[in-house]
Amino acid sequence: MIKITFSSSFKRAFKKKIKGKQNIENKFWEKVDIFLKNPFDAQLRTHKLSGKLEELWSFSIDYDVRVIFYFLEKDKAVFVDTGKHDEVY
Repeated sequence: MIKITFSSSFKRAFKKKIKGKQNIENKFWEKVDIFLKNPFDAQLRTHKLSGKLEELWSFSIDYDVRVIFYFLEKDKAVFVDTGKHDEVY
């Protein structure tokens, strides 16, 4: 099982874009549960980013909402941003 931490930038983005929007917040926590068990589960559509974000990874919460993260170690990840596709890339 992987461990996650939330950067301060992620906490700000989460509070602004997800918290309080019950439908998307519920989906977020469901996807985090999946991520904790297997960060490469097909439901998450996890993929490595390229270009200026080449050291980061992304997974999908729903059609247009993403979580951007990086692996600190093999079993540790840090969430750094969340939001709609155009906001985070």
